Amino acid sequence: MERLIQGFDHFRRHMTDEQRDTFARLASGQAPHTMFITCADSRVMPEMIFNAGPGDLFVYRNVGNIVPPYAQHVSGVVAAIEYAVTALKVQHIVICGHSDCGAMKALQNPAALKGKPSVEQWLKHADVARYVVAENRPTIHGEEGLRYLTEENVVGQIEHLRTLPAVAAAMANGSLRIHGWIYDIANTEITAFDPLEGRFRPLIDGDVSAPDATPHARFSTPTPVASAA
Repeated sequence: MERLIQGFDHFRRHMTDEQRDTFARLASGQAPHTMFITCADSRVMPEMIFNAGPGDLFVYRNVGNIVPPYAQHVSGVVAAIEYAVTALKVQHIVICGHSDCGAMKALQNPAALKGKPSVEQWLKHADVARYVVAENRPTIHGEEGLRYLTEENVVGQIEHLRTLPAVAAAMANGSLRIHGWIYDIANTEITAFDPLEGRFRPLIDGDVSAPDATPHARFSTPTPVASAA
């Protein structure tokens, strides 16, 4: 706790004039362009990773970067997504998993959840990943199995995300795009889910064809006005 207090004191004393102006401007409201849903793991720091400033990202963190399906579980993450889409009008939602994820390790080894009933119940929202991998890669275990679980969990949570009415409506009119990423901690690399190729591929600066997981917008153009008879 002393370290946190010292850190805050350092932050206040070394704040630049530009930072003071930014916080003064943000004091009356926020307009982030992206909602970033990631794991609660302390090694994943979105603002640092993306060189983002205050007000850029609307970050939500939980164990396993999970989004429960609509109507199955009323939770903070579902409420936050609804608020981000309908009130903040974010343009993007990213679900980002990461390497060496403890939640995914628990999916590999359910015995590790003994004595953690709340975590065990929460991770049922990630059962889709365990089932997909078990059915399609039953002989793969260890580190490679963990990678598959991490990827399939992101894909599964994207599918859950699309069940939220506010998200579905925004995607349909083209105002929202969704993305599935994996952050490799050791190599500081990101791979993005490409639904057309059915795989995660490197996210490269300047790549104009960077993949996203957004369905085609169906209401992005005005409805034609019927001519008078």
